[in-house]
Parts: sequence; C-alpha cells; structure tokens
Amino acid sequence: MSLVDPELRASAEAQMAQPLPPLTVAGLPTLRAMWAAPDRLAAPAPAVIDRTVKGLGAAPPVAVEVIGQGSADARHPAILHIHGGGMISGRAKNLTPFCQDLAARFDCLVVNVDYRLSPETPFPGPLEDLYAALKWLHDDAEALGVDRSRIAVMGESAGGGLAALLAIMARDRGEIPLCLQVMLYPMLDDRTGSTLTPPSHIGAIGWNAAANAFGWTAFLGAPAGSAAVPPQAVPARVSNLADLPPAFIGVGAIDLFVDEDVQYARRLIDAGVPTRLVVAPGAYHAFDFVVPEAKVSREFTQAWRSALAAAFGQTEVA
Repeated sequence: MSLVDPELRASAEAQMAQPLPPLTVAGLPTLRAMWAAPDRLAAPAPAVIDRTVKGLGAAPPVAVEVIGQGSADARHPAILHIHGGGMISGRAKNLTPFCQDLAARFDCLVVNVDYRLSPETPFPGPLEDLYAALKWLHDDAEALGVDRSRIAVMGESAGGGLAALLAIMARDRGEIPLCLQVMLYPMLDDRTGSTLTPPSHIGAIGWNAAANAFGWTAFLGAPAGSAAVPPQAVPARVSNLADLPPAFIGVGAIDLFVDEDVQYARRLIDAGVPTRLVVAPGAYHAFDFVVPEAKVSREFTQAWRSALAAAFGQTEVA
C-alpha cells in the first residue's frame, strides 16, 4: 500500500478487501451482471442513437451507439470507442456517459461498439465486429458528417488491446487510415500472468494475473502463453509494428499491464511510430475511472485528451 498514490489508497484498500474472485466460465453471468450501466447524460449532452451495422461476411450485425452529430458543411473528427472488460465482460452502454463527454468535449462523432464477448465468440470474431463498425464509419463518413482523415480508435484495458489489434488490421488491409490510437492501460500480451510472472506489487489491485490468463484464454480459444495462439491475435506478438498510426499509451505504475505497455511503446518507437507514453506513479488498473478527482487521475486524463486534440488539429482541450 505504500506504493499507492495517497489519494488512491482508500479505493485500493476497498478493492483489496474484496478481491476479484477466481474466474470460471460458469461464473461469467455473475461477473457480467456486476457491470452497472449508468444513465445516459441528459440534454444538452450529445444524443445517443442505437443502431446496427452490417457485420463482416456472414457475421451477425454489430450493435453500436452513435453519439454526437456531424454536419455536411463542417466535417467533424470521429472516435471509434471500445469498452474494456477483460475480453469476457462489459458492454458499450457501460461507457455511454463517458462517450457523450468525449463527443461534447471534442465536437466529434463517437461510435461506441458492442462487440461480441469471449469465450462465446473467440478471436477473430470480436475484432471483426470492431472492424465492421470502423469500416461503416469510414465508408459512410459523408453522410455522418465525418472527416475521414480524422478518425481515431480508443479503448480502455481490453478495449485498449483491441484498439491496438484494430489499428494493425486497418494497416494490413489498407482501407482505413487512422489519425491516432489511444490505449489506456491496454491488455496487450497474453503471456502476462501465464508464462510471465510480474513482481508481487504489480497487479495486486484489481485485474490480476489469474484473471488475465483466463481472459486471454477465452479470447484466443487456446491457452494463454502457449504456442497455439492464433497469428495476429495478440498485439505484443505481432512482429511488425511499422506504419501504424500515432499512438498514446497510458498506464499506472503498479498496473498489471505496466511492463507490457512500456515494452509495446518502446517497440512502436523503434518502428518509427510517433508514440506518447505516460506512466502514472502510484496508480493501479483503471484508477482514473475509480478516483477521477485525484491529481494523478486528472493529469493522466489531461495527457490523453491533449493527444486527441492534437491529432484532431484542435486547440488544447480542458
């Protein structure tokens, strides 16, 4: 606890008093039910439109929330947002107010995607859902009032890892240019918690090594850390990171993902990708959502907001 930022300690103690139970397939309904969907922000917050877009190939339609509105005479930037939940839980609606704030703050359109969860839908299904939504956003940009040159992808935790995979897929397919990938404490390496053991003080609060191994195994359809992992399914295992869009990576210094996130940022830099890395001292997983008023959370949030503003060609966003 001495390593935790003082403003984050009360929440850290509460989390350690009720640690995450061992995850099992049978226990997933209970885990998923624990996610409470907050009320959407009322007007004058940007409106939320629920719709579906065509899935890739024979895949089912993808549910999305379209938040904010562009206009034909003024093309707006756009964010494709990807929620977290360890690949196994969470829903788009859990982050609806967050996405409404994004839309208002950046005067942009936000597409908040309800991708299919694992293990019911393993890789590549969830990623294909996200690509289908991204392709719709790009292809229908004129009707949506979106500037195709200012589309960013953003996600937290598992959503951050999926944002990394989506940026790789977009590069490989050569169909959709992205101006930025924002990854907040992203889940990037299946080996963390399986074949790689972090120091005891890393990942002790919130998402832990055992949960990480479970989540990756569910997503991959193969044991986390094994040689049976599908190609292009794990960002940290992708050999070529060149020609990816500029990146922002932010993580807490005692988050389970800190080592893999720092390593991924270094590899992006080595590949010539403009990259900003922020490591928040004394911060655990999702600290900025848990204690948003803490100084370390406010500084962390301002850092990624500044990166988005710069990518959108906007002045500094408060």
